Amino acid sequence: MKLLIDFFPIILFFVAFKVWGIYAATAVAIVATIIQIAYLRIKNGKVEPMQWISLGVIVVFGGASLLFQDETYIKLKPSVLYWLMGAVLLIGHVVFKKNFLKKLMGAQLQLPESVWTTLNWAWTAFFAVMGALNLWIAHAFNTDTWVNFKMFGGMGLMVLFVIGQALYLSRYLKDAETSPTQERGHE
Repeated sequence: MKLLIDFFPIILFFVAFKVWGIYAATAVAIVATIIQIAYLRIKNGKVEPMQWISLGVIVVFGGASLLFQDETYIKLKPSVLYWLMGAVLLIGHVVFKKNFLKKLMGAQLQLPESVWTTLNWAWTAFFAVMGALNLWIAHAFNTDTWVNFKMFGGMGLMVLFVIGQALYLSRYLKDAETSPTQERGHE
């Protein structure tokens, strides 16, 4: 259910684009994201900071596309969002000496500090590449190709990256399950 809620605006954007075009799809994405945030606020009593940021980015960039009737702004939105997420991880690590991935997932995963650092850098790099890839697709190809990439290519690459992360983490999770005291000694 959470996955459906997370992808609700993207799926509606894709469907609306195929039926009505880019500007209607942009308006649908803005409304869907507002509904998504309202639902999460009512259901959970709170909304994660990145979800608020996502709402702000879609309203600003989607709104600019609608206001100026220029699809360039909505095409920039994924890159801005990817780069913001990457920047948060990078600045957290370099400036504040905090690993925000560990803060987010540390209660669920017991990993050595070096693995948390590797994950942080991997996600930072992934977000940087995804932002650049989105820009390239947006400018080198037509809008239909960009929307298809946003729906299937972007999600597909994310799934592949998460699977790669899971494979990387699996060796540490097995060690943690078999000998938790030994694992703590390696940190």
